[in-house]
Amino acid sequence: MRLPKALHALWIVAAAAVVAATLLVASPARAASLTEVTNFGANPGNLRMYLYVPDRVAARPGLLVAVHYCTGSGPAFYNGTEYARLADQYGYIVVYPSVTASDGCFDVASTATLTHNGGSDSLSIVSMTRYVQQNYNADPARTFVTGVSSGAMMTNVLLGAYPDVFRAGSAFAGVPFGCFAGPSKWNSQCAQGQLTRTPQQWGDLVRNAYPGYTGPRPRVQLWHGTNDETLSYVNFGEAVKQWTNVHGLSQTPTSTDSPQSGWTRTRYANSSGQVQVEAISMANTSHNLPVPASAVIAFFGLNTAGPSNPPTSDPPTGGPTTPPPGPGPGPGQGGCTAAFRVTSSWQGGYVAAVRVTAGGTAINGWRVSLPLPAGSTVVNSWSGQFSGTGATTQVSNVSYNGRLAANTATEFGFQANGTAPTTPALTCTAL
Repeated sequence: MRLPKALHALWIVAAAAVVAATLLVASPARAASLTEVTNFGANPGNLRMYLYVPDRVAARPGLLVAVHYCTGSGPAFYNGTEYARLADQYGYIVVYPSVTASDGCFDVASTATLTHNGGSDSLSIVSMTRYVQQNYNADPARTFVTGVSSGAMMTNVLLGAYPDVFRAGSAFAGVPFGCFAGPSKWNSQCAQGQLTRTPQQWGDLVRNAYPGYTGPRPRVQLWHGTNDETLSYVNFGEAVKQWTNVHGLSQTPTSTDSPQSGWTRTRYANSSGQVQVEAISMANTSHNLPVPASAVIAFFGLNTAGPSNPPTSDPPTGGPTTPPPGPGPGPGQGGCTAAFRVTSSWQGGYVAAVRVTAGGTAINGWRVSLPLPAGSTVVNSWSGQFSGTGATTQVSNVSYNGRLAANTATEFGFQANGTAPTTPALTCTAL
């Protein structure tokens, strides 16, 4: 089966987005690694399951299901996002579902996948989730899902069809639940933003996926670029309509702010002040949008490390392991330090990341002086507020990554034109 042009484009831009937003740190050999799990339960979608359990896992760990883009894979999403590195820091477990279908895309269209316990890919992913809850003591009350593009569409499907399994979800460049419904995996009408409904109609699609369900609905975080050329930006507004209706909320946000330059965040809270829907619109951004994993983890509340203990058993697939690395040199007492690295480069441009580490005491914010060579122009950035140019470039924290406990770290990244600096003299100031 040949990949339709629309799906091929969906894969290219989604793959580029994940590569551009990669913030992983190259680390020494360690015991924790990505392993494949078979025989995890009902698997009507014939998916593969990949599991990441950090070296030190919380006693009652949270669980994150991270769903890849079209024609991607679980291992590619593991390598191309920072969810596993954050799991090392906070002690949660990550599941990476992986498509085996020839088109490489998740089924978000069939009646089976859109129905609670109906079958297809969504039920396969739920089987993986329950497997980890049962075998690794993962906390059902801290079980979440996130995805990009096709994975974002599946995130909405799982939140709609299995509100009893997932407590919250974060979807990057997706479409509302049920928007792709039909006999084909690809729905041009939805993709092009021609499918609009009232909030009640969108909400009914979710409610009808699990008739009779009266429990709490998962919290939802939505991300979309205003210039998305693959899945129209119209879908962002339609998804906001859908999930605010599901939660019984007004279409008028309870707050609006800009956590980062070019981002507009609207929040929709209930009468108790709890944010049930959060929507981040990225100005002048295509389908190739950055994926700030730390903001996702913060929304889920997974950025608080619980008591950590070594895993009680090896992953089911077993295999040789390597001792975890010993502690490296710390950042010292108080203040903060910053470390720069280039994650990819090409003729005339590069992507880089900077790791900010707090010293021996907690900090409430940070600012990094980042001298860039003349002619090096930042064209895209994430998880940091940039100001100045060239040798006077400075980067401050955004709302979700300023507070750092002692000896913990966060990262920001950027894409720039020009030649990458080799060893810029960074200065970090704790605020």
